[in-house]
Amino acid sequence: MTSRQTGTLKPTRRAFLLSSVALATAVAVPLLPVPSFAAAEEPARGGSVSINIGTEPPVLVLIAHSAGAAYYISGKATESLLTYDKEFNPQPLLATEWTVSEDGLRYWFKLRQGVRWHDGKEFTAEDVAFSILALKENHPRGRATFAHVKEANVLNSHEVELILAKPAPYLLTAFASFEAPIVPKHLYEGTKIAENPHNVAPVGTGPYKFVEWVRGSHALFVRNEDYWGAPKPYLDQIIFRFIIDPAAAVAAIETGEVQVSTANLPLTDIDRLKANPNLVVDTDPAPYSPSIARAEFNLENKYLADIKVRHAIAHAVDKDFIVNTVYLGYATRLDGPVSPDLAKFYSPDVPKYEFDPAKAEKLLDEAGYARGADGFRFKLFIDPTQPSGPPKQTAEYIAQALAKVGIKVELRTQDFATFVKRVFTDRDFDIAIEGMSNLYDPTVGVQRLYWSKNFKPGVPFTNGSKYSNPEVDRLLETAAVEIDPKKRLQLFNEFQKLVVQDLPTLDIVTPAVITVFDKRVKNLKLGVEHLWSNGADIYLDGQS
Repeated sequence: MTSRQTGTLKPTRRAFLLSSVALATAVAVPLLPVPSFAAAEEPARGGSVSINIGTEPPVLVLIAHSAGAAYYISGKATESLLTYDKEFNPQPLLATEWTVSEDGLRYWFKLRQGVRWHDGKEFTAEDVAFSILALKENHPRGRATFAHVKEANVLNSHEVELILAKPAPYLLTAFASFEAPIVPKHLYEGTKIAENPHNVAPVGTGPYKFVEWVRGSHALFVRNEDYWGAPKPYLDQIIFRFIIDPAAAVAAIETGEVQVSTANLPLTDIDRLKANPNLVVDTDPAPYSPSIARAEFNLENKYLADIKVRHAIAHAVDKDFIVNTVYLGYATRLDGPVSPDLAKFYSPDVPKYEFDPAKAEKLLDEAGYARGADGFRFKLFIDPTQPSGPPKQTAEYIAQALAKVGIKVELRTQDFATFVKRVFTDRDFDIAIEGMSNLYDPTVGVQRLYWSKNFKPGVPFTNGSKYSNPEVDRLLETAAVEIDPKKRLQLFNEFQKLVVQDLPTLDIVTPAVITVFDKRVKNLKLGVEHLWSNGADIYLDGQS
């Protein structure tokens, strides 16, 4: 048997909020009617919205890259098959119907007809099959996400099937536009995907067409007048700004130079921005890709290889202090590898290492590291992922906290590229203060950090600690192919307990996702993709 999910987008923003059944069930279920809270009036058309995303990305399309700053841009031009409501239920985008076989080995998609690429060519199943295989071959995460896809078959001009070697229970959640963009085969076939010029000058099916990228300044996209979802999009244009300086970022949102700011806003300015009657300060989580802050231990270091030393460090660090002092309350204490913002998979039932310096001292003594004449037991280096802001402040605090229990810590700062090379290539680190994304499923976002087979020097954001536990490997590998949701959740719960007990990393906080925007900007965050969606529903209140 197969399960089917069907739907047709209506030409208003109401369609985005349509409800559907969750991942494959044994019974076909029709789409539910539009929820009563959806606005009845047609959104206003016109206007321009400027969004500060901070760091300038290396590309504008994420077919062969996973640059975080490009998350905001890619889906506006290059869409994928599905989007997702607030409960992660898939909703139609370039696909209008889909089925998943009961054994999880066949995915079938019926594609939207009448869709054209920005250059006028027709969108077909050939583009989808080509893109899925391109993601599998070239995308940093796609190599794992689509690893079990052995065939991408074109059934006719608007139907495609994926045949898997093993089940991938997370796969139906992987088709967000920024995560799995569908690109035009006629412009990518026969090229080096990662070097294709359209990665920096997108041609997609999305609501916005690329106009220009002025390096160091902005990228401009304008309304696609031939968009399949007409009368969407509502805006005339979206401008993505790259304002790195914190003072300039604050000034830009306060003066109206930008209407949305997602980056480089000092936490010390948030309360003042909250008091501005023209602005909204939004701290809603980003469920599709929640982030965590953590301290990763290099287990090749002789001191950190000792579990008593790692436990001692955990007891020496006051996470609540970090929440309140470093993040000024804009964070949630974290005791395990899964953020509570990824609610479906989060387990609070993990070991807790409460702040207890006396216990830390006792554990260090038991480990055989007595204080020397200078009062210190041994020395470690600590490297934050950024040379300023909460990562550096967290590193500074941890250095002070460990000094109190006899561990001398030297802080080193560097730019992000140097940090990545130091930790993941040179392995010249002891403790690294990092931000990591859980993504939408632990197999995709969490496994990579703890799976012993993913210790890959030279590859960023892998198992940098060189952690290895056969039971953890078994739990992760079993969960990756388990199609029973309850069994899969239990496997992840057991994994969380075990990895917190072993403590190859000290998970610290889930930072709040802070977005500040002009109150006239509407429909900025719908579903779980938030600002990473295609943006077709965004409008400016009061435009004609």
